[in-house]
Amino acid sequence: MIADMNAEDIVGDYQEVSLQLYGSIKRKVLYTQIETPYPDGKLIVSTTNPDGIITHVNRSFVEMSGYREEELIGAPHSILRHPDMPSAAFKDLWDTVRRGEKWQGFVKNLRKDGGYYWVKATVIPNVRGGKVVGYTSVRRKPSRSKIEECCKLYPTLF
Repeated sequence: MIADMNAEDIVGDYQEVSLQLYGSIKRKVLYTQIETPYPDGKLIVSTTNPDGIITHVNRSFVEMSGYREEELIGAPHSILRHPDMPSAAFKDLWDTVRRGEKWQGFVKNLRKDGGYYWVKATVIPNVRGGKVVGYTSVRRKPSRSKIEECCKLYPTLF
């Protein structure tokens, strides 16, 4: 289950939207125009089960997302879904990893405080005994030029 965002967690002026997430989940999202720059030299790492439920996060994930580890573990990875991200990107991600292939892309993630941060994400299936048992995602700092490309492209994909 994923809870709606709370106004008391948001820093600054915000907009509200209802998002339709993977698995027919609806969530009220509150978001600002405040970007948290991705720090140099950090990797954000998480693992999920086959349904996208978070099972592990590293310290960088906790720091960048603004959530506590306890809030992330057991939550759908879509807790980070920013309304500017086209659903086509996540369809492509899921289609690719379910075929057992590696996926890479640029993602605008939503922070608990309503702000956002950009990542270059690589998602790989975790296979044990020929069966996908989950996914590992490693995120790096994207180049500013790639972010600018995505800012132009993503609005055309909805």
